[in-house]
Amino acid sequence: MPKQFQDKELLIKIILNIKELRKSNNVTLETFYFDTGIHLARIEQGKTNITISTLSKICNYFKISLSDFFKEIE
Repeated sequence: MPKQFQDKELLIKIILNIKELRKSNNVTLETFYFDTGIHLARIEQGKTNITISTLSKICNYFKISLSDFFKEIE
């Protein structure tokens, strides 16, 4: 199976934006995991290539649209 493509620069921007959203909403990694079942620590550490579906669930949790999320990283 071919290796999945990763744009490391884009991934870093996404990770930083997710961290900022979490911190600005005073949400701990533990609380986020309990509420969503998403292991955000692995994402924030860059250990996983986040899917659009997961990013959508993260955005929904923080009440931000995907388009607004991506505007923040442009």
